[in-house]
Amino acid sequence: MNHSHEVRGDVVTSYKNAPTHTINAGGVTFAYRELGPRSDVPVVFLTHLAAVLDNWDPRVVDGFAAKRRVITFDSRGVGASTGSTPRTIEAMAEDAVTFIRALGFESVDLHGFSMGGMIAQVIAQTEPDLVRKLILTGTGPAGGEGIKNVTWLSHLDTVRGLLTLQDPKQFLFFTRTAGGRRAGKEFLARLKERTQDRDKAISPVSYSNQLKAIHRWGLKRPQDLSVIHQPVLVVNGDSDRMVPSVNSTDLARRVPNGELVIYPDAGHGGIFQFHQQFVETALEFLERR
Repeated sequence: MNHSHEVRGDVVTSYKNAPTHTINAGGVTFAYRELGPRSDVPVVFLTHLAAVLDNWDPRVVDGFAAKRRVITFDSRGVGASTGSTPRTIEAMAEDAVTFIRALGFESVDLHGFSMGGMIAQVIAQTEPDLVRKLILTGTGPAGGEGIKNVTWLSHLDTVRGLLTLQDPKQFLFFTRTAGGRRAGKEFLARLKERTQDRDKAISPVSYSNQLKAIHRWGLKRPQDLSVIHQPVLVVNGDSDRMVPSVNSTDLARRVPNGELVIYPDAGHGGIFQFHQQFVETALEFLERR
């Protein structure tokens, strides 16, 4: 990637250099970053469990931002945002809507990864007019197979990470094959590219509340996803341990306008492992009339 042309006029083109802004809404000061051309319909990114602004793969963000305005943010109580983190996906969805409306947008595309994909599904159902298109990655529907196991898997791999001095995401997001191991190391290195103005890590309380929310989502009764009329792109790796890949197939089948992309020899972080292909597919999906 050529990082020399990072700012065109006042348009930020690289996530590494995107300044962190704040906006007050609903009693919360939300921390966020935005980059890319000023398009009417931005793509709002919704993060995964334990993630802050610095957990988005810069190749994915920059890839989207080459064509679209991208907004990433910390939800209530997460990273640099104030308040306390809710214990339900539904309350997180309400906070996301509060944030989006505070920025003055009447229509957005959503990219939700993992827990963010659960939040995106709720927003599409509660605020159908706000959402134009949905990209749901590494995620699953309410009551989906194995989602309630995220808690013990996360604990297990956190311990595994401590014992091997590795980031738990190496185990949680990638396969244990040579290709998966390499992709994990490359991804984790990319997350360190930003050196200035880095976000605060998530607090243990927020992390615990998010785990509770995901656990509840996994225990819920399946929802009627036929009410989601927006075009939906569902993407995952074929070996997702966190949110088993069968959930992606299930999700794409149950929404009326679903498309499914599954990457080989890839796990929960398939979109980071196959970032070039993912960005290409996602932009094509978003720009399609």
